Amino acid sequence: MHAVVGSHDLLLVTLDTLRHDVAAELAAAGRIPHLARHLPGGRWERRHAPGSFTYASHQAIFAGFLPTPAAPGPHPRLFAASFAGSETTKDGTWVFDTPDLVSGLAQAGYHTVCVGGVGFFNKQGALGSVLPGLFHESHWEPGFGVASPTSFEAQVACAEQAVRRLPREQRLFLFVNVSALHQPNWFHRPGATREAGDSRETHAAALEYVDRHIGRLFAAASSRRRCFAVVCSDHGTAYGDDGYTGHRLGHESVWTVPYAHFFLEPGPGAEPGPLSPTAARAPSGAPR
Repeated sequence: MHAVVGSHDLLLVTLDTLRHDVAAELAAAGRIPHLARHLPGGRWERRHAPGSFTYASHQAIFAGFLPTPAAPGPHPRLFAASFAGSETTKDGTWVFDTPDLVSGLAQAGYHTVCVGGVGFFNKQGALGSVLPGLFHESHWEPGFGVASPTSFEAQVACAEQAVRRLPREQRLFLFVNVSALHQPNWFHRPGATREAGDSRETHAAALEYVDRHIGRLFAAASSRRRCFAVVCSDHGTAYGDDGYTGHRLGHESVWTVPYAHFFLEPGPGAEPGPLSPTAARAPSGAPR
C-alpha cells in the first residue's frame, strides 16, 4: 500500500447489511455485471465482518480493521494504526499514527469525503454525528436513507458533485455507505408489497438496483487519476435463518460478508497513473 497511498485516489464503499451468500449467487448468475467485472476472477472473497452491526463495524473499519479473510490467519492488513505488537501489520501495510484511518489519510494530504446512508451517518444527533464527524466533508439527506427507493442514485449524484468540486491536484478519499440493501428493501423487487415485507429475494433485488448505478460511482472516483477501491459489506443480515431476523447477533448470515479490492483505471483526460497496471496490480485474496 506504500505505492498506493499518496499517489492514488481512494474509494471505500460499504454495502450495508449485504450477505455473502446473496452477493455470491448474484455474481455467479450474471445478475450484477457492473460489480462482477471488477471482482478478481469475477467472484467475491468470503470474509468475516469486524462487527455485527453498522456502528461497531465501521468503527473497526475506520481503525484499519477491514473484514478478515475467512480462513486461518494471521492476515496482513492494508491499513493499520501504529500499534505495538500488532501481528497483522506487515511491510506492505500502510501505517498511520492517528486514531483512525480517515484522519491518517487527512494527515497524508487527502481530502476526506463521506456520503452517508443509514442512520449512523445522518448527523441528526450526537450518535449519528460520530462517524461522519471523522471526515473533512460529510453529506446526508433523507433521500440517501433506507426508506428511499432511489437512495443510491441520490448518493452517487452527491459523490459526483463532491469530486467535481475538488481541485484536480488534490488527493481524495471518498467513502460511501450504501443504504439500499438495508431493510426496508421490499420496494426494490417488482410485485413485492409492504405487507409481505423484506426477504432474501428483495435483498437480492436491492443489490441488482445498486449494480445498475455503481458504474457512475466508479467513473467519478477514477475521473481524476487511478483509484484504489475497496468494496465490501460491513455485516450481513438474517431473514429467518435458524429463526433469526436482522443483525447485531452472532449468526453466520451476519458474520460472513463479501469483499473485494481492485484498481479503477483513470478515465479520458485524467492524470496518468504513477505505476503500470502490471506493476501495481491489486492483490487478490488476503492482502500481502
